[in-house]
Amino acid sequence: MGLARVKDDLSKYLRPAAEEEIIITRHGRPAGVLIGFASEDQWLDYRLEHHPEFLRRMAEARAALREGRGIPLEDIDRGRATPAFREL
Repeated sequence: MGLARVKDDLSKYLRPAAEEEIIITRHGRPAGVLIGFASEDQWLDYRLEHHPEFLRRMAEARAALREGRGIPLEDIDRGRATPAFREL
């Protein structure tokens, strides 16, 4: 989609952008992307999934699990987490 076309009628493109990304071009070359959201929850999910701090913490948590430093969900649900976990 050409930049001039999107710029002139942005609201027209927000609804289809909720279904799929719309590539915006400048002089025929990709210059950006329009991403729409059908709900506020989708927007919040997108923000979280692309937040650098969240991504860093997820990578650390996954590494800890691979190293065997995890707590079974059942232990958390039953209040049997280790003291070290409770301090976090």
